[in-house]
Amino acid sequence: MVRFKSRYLLCEMVFENPQFRHCIEEKNIYKRVKDAIIQVHGDFGYGCCSLSLAVKYLNAYTGIVLLRCRKDFYRLLWSALQFITFLESKNQKYPCFFNTLHVGGTIRTCQKFLIQYNRKQLLLLLKDCKTKGERESIQRSILSCSLKEMEQEQLKYQEEEIDVN
Repeated sequence: MVRFKSRYLLCEMVFENPQFRHCIEEKNIYKRVKDAIIQVHGDFGYGCCSLSLAVKYLNAYTGIVLLRCRKDFYRLLWSALQFITFLESKNQKYPCFFNTLHVGGTIRTCQKFLIQYNRKQLLLLLKDCKTKGERESIQRSILSCSLKEMEQEQLKYQEEEIDVN
C-alpha cells in the first residue's frame, strides 16, 4: 500500500487590525485559498491542489494557520498565498496577507518549528518590556517552555536507560 505524501505550510495571518483575527474561521480560509489558487493557476492548479488541500489548524489568537497539500503540488499553493489580500467573514472583508513561516513534511516538524518561533518572539518581547510586571510574566512564559522540553528530554533519557537494562 502506498501513502500519499503531504507538505504542511505553517503560515501567519497578518491583519491591519489584530482584532479581526477572532472573526475568521477555517472554512473562510479554505474558501479564500481555493479562490486564490483558481485565480493564479486556473482549474488545473485547483485540480492538483484540491486532492488533499485542508486547513489542519487555526489559532485565532495568534493568527497561525497550518495548511496541508500534496507534496508534488505544494509550490502551487505556496505561490497562490501571495495573492490573498483579504479574508471574508459574515459579508465583511478584512484586509490581510499570509506570511509563510515554515514548510514541513509532518505536523510534528511544524509544531517543533512553531515552538522555536514563539520562543524567539517572546525573547523579542522581553527586550521591549517597559515595566517589571511585563518582564516577569514574559520570563515565566519562556521558562515554562524550557522546563517542559527539559522534562520531556529527561523522560526519554530515563526510558532509554530502562530499555538498556
